[in-house]
Amino acid sequence: MYHSALKTSLCGMLGIEYPIIQAGMGFVARGELAGAVSAAGGLGTIGAGTMTGEELRQEIRTVRTITDKPFAVDILFSTVAGRNVAMFSKDVEDHIEVVFEEKVPVIASGLGNPGPIVERCHQAGMKVLSLTGNTKNAVRLANSGVDAIIAQGYDGGGHTGRVGSMTLLPATIDAVDIPVIAAGGIADGRGLAAALVMGAIGVWLGTRFIACSEAWGHDNYKRRIVEIDDEGTTRTRCFSGKPCRMIRNQTTAAWEESTLRDQLKPFPHQMAQVTEWLGEDPYMAGRRDGKTDIGALAAGQSSALIHDIKPAADIIAELMTQASTALSRLG
Repeated sequence: MYHSALKTSLCGMLGIEYPIIQAGMGFVARGELAGAVSAAGGLGTIGAGTMTGEELRQEIRTVRTITDKPFAVDILFSTVAGRNVAMFSKDVEDHIEVVFEEKVPVIASGLGNPGPIVERCHQAGMKVLSLTGNTKNAVRLANSGVDAIIAQGYDGGGHTGRVGSMTLLPATIDAVDIPVIAAGGIADGRGLAAALVMGAIGVWLGTRFIACSEAWGHDNYKRRIVEIDDEGTTRTRCFSGKPCRMIRNQTTAAWEESTLRDQLKPFPHQMAQVTEWLGEDPYMAGRRDGKTDIGALAAGQSSALIHDIKPAADIIAELMTQASTALSRLG
């Protein structure tokens, strides 16, 4: 049905039908979305970063009520200073143990280096994917033994780096000896086809799956993605302390003029500071309550390519059809 080039090595590696991975977006990527994506032939991902260990366990079990196909959990491998080495935070340790207890088939690291647990993952039959925004970190992650690198360009939503996707993807492929997955600025089948032509084995999509029926989040958030154009986002440290691409609004504008920019807290402590500054949690305000004028709304520049909100299965079918058409034009 689809172009033969769309059956990539990623499909065999992860046991999925299509080379499409839904990103593990904080607050948004819960069991319902991950289950729907996996059931439709991609790889759904739960974003563990904002959950307790037991909340994560429940979302994993939600996926398994929807499908028996593979899925992933995205853990933010933040560290705390130890006596001699940096150690994972208590929340991260909880997430790690739940993932092993629940026998999750794929782990993704949206931030940090999962190196200390890679061997344990492989012994348990798990695959490990790690996201990077530059080639230096890609090499570090590859040396830690992960199975594939996710190279996310500057145009991607959420936490993102300084290098554009069109440069980062081929540079990363040249820099490491393991497979590379493309991310950042991709929201339709043309982007999927282009990524494969450039040498990626698949794509990691976030923003397209926020504007999705099964995504957790207020309809105002989803509609705002549909409404904005290619200049509707900004890269800011306001909400998390790390560079993060968000939808422009009153909060991101006020932050640029605020003296708090000079009192930036490290991740994840900046979240508490901005909550105190605003008088409410910006993540809950935007994603749960739909206050798009003040809330923290992660989105990439690919929002300009998103014109509707639809079910995950329809998104994946559209991506595959568009990619097949684009690849067929090449002959």
